[in-house]
Amino acid sequence: MPVQYDGILAEHHRTRTDVTLFDTCHMGRFWVTGPGAMDGIDRLLTTEVRAMQDGQCKYGFLLKEDGGILDDLITYRFNTERWLIVVNAGTLPKDRDWIRARLPDGVGFEDASTRLAKIDIQGPNTFEKVEQVLGVEVASLAYFRFKTFECGGEAFVSRTGYTGEKGVELYVDAARIVEVWGRFLKAGVKPAGLGARDTLRLEAGLPLYGHELSEYVTPVEAVMARYAMKAGPYVGSEAVRRHREEGPDRVLAGFRIEGRQSARAGQAVLSGGRCVGKVTSGSFSPTLQVVIGFAYVEPALAAAGSRVQVDTGRALLDAEIVKTPFYKAGRSG
Repeated sequence: MPVQYDGILAEHHRTRTDVTLFDTCHMGRFWVTGPGAMDGIDRLLTTEVRAMQDGQCKYGFLLKEDGGILDDLITYRFNTERWLIVVNAGTLPKDRDWIRARLPDGVGFEDASTRLAKIDIQGPNTFEKVEQVLGVEVASLAYFRFKTFECGGEAFVSRTGYTGEKGVELYVDAARIVEVWGRFLKAGVKPAGLGARDTLRLEAGLPLYGHELSEYVTPVEAVMARYAMKAGPYVGSEAVRRHREEGPDRVLAGFRIEGRQSARAGQAVLSGGRCVGKVTSGSFSPTLQVVIGFAYVEPALAAAGSRVQVDTGRALLDAEIVKTPFYKAGRSG
């Protein structure tokens, strides 16, 4: 996926007002199968896989023993013996080797990233366009649910999203993906690139691996411990429990800066002239027309309404800590 096709701003606004197409084939897709599949992934993921129903997908983490986040991912349950795990592109080789090495004997594992293609359709007119192009009804599909359909072989559509708008993910055989992509283009759905994907996810208050999340950050620090509250044991569960009890030294918070001069990842966050944190993501928001971003800060400064400054190296920008998401569909303030 390129950074842009016809411009980040145009692609961003099109996703907020109409519909766009994202090529997300670069992400990883792993099949885990067999009688021991559910038990196998239950020990590895923070996701409550045992509580899932057929046709459900759930967000969760793959953790190190010390609680550091190896990746954030989405798990799909087809049945107790057939699961799909979708991971980030940059962590694909690491995730593949880590999961495969820890699954019990007899559990099948396949890296289907080159065989099973994935594209995302996002925007308020998504449902109508998907039905028009593929003849698949998706308006009734509940959030974090999926269903199969025929597209020259088995295909399936899920509703999770990474933009804050209505949206679905389409999984089809890689041999058919160019045809499917072309059908959407012919129907007037234009593509969007990585630039718009980043500004859209930031407005929606969604973390990005390599920025907000990394193996040096725990779910507790990322204020995402709710995705690691499984009662049973999993890799990293003891570390997460201890971190929750002891309390973190830093937590993730959203901030807002009036004007157009943006904060950038790596810049220091100050309070009273003292460094109290670091920016992980920052951008001018095309929808809100202000600068927004994420930063790890001391817990005492993470409450909404706290005032801090971001040191850009050339200026100190006054910032306010705010609740996230910054934007919700149907509301622009």
